[in-house]
Amino acid sequence: QVQLVESGGGLAQAGGSLRLSCVVSGRTFRSVAVGWYRQAPGKQRDFVATISDTWNGDSTYYADAVKGRFTISRDNAKNTVYLQMNSLKSEDTGVYYCAADRNDWRRPRESWGQGTQVTVSS
Repeated sequence: QVQLVESGGGLAQAGGSLRLSCVVSGRTFRSVAVGWYRQAPGKQRDFVATISDTWNGDSTYYADAVKGRFTISRDNAKNTVYLQMNSLKSEDTGVYYCAADRNDWRRPRESWGQGTQVTVSS
């Protein structure tokens, strides 16, 4: 079992940037994939980005809606995964969740954090 805690959300202007952090504890960090999802009000939770466990080369994968604007990375020394969000748009608004998985690195969903709100004003 792992525990995940997100931070870094807040209010940003369209065109601006935010960096989200997800601290993972309770398991060997290098052995889990971690992903980001988001949920806008009244909508389903959508996949945003993922990074594989280190043994699979820290491979990354992005949703088309964020490709070229968002970057996911991991710092194994800090047990943290980051989501750098640039060129923000109003449609990026939502609650952002990180999730970890021991097996499915393209859609990690085994354990979840509590979420952090991101609001982009136009």
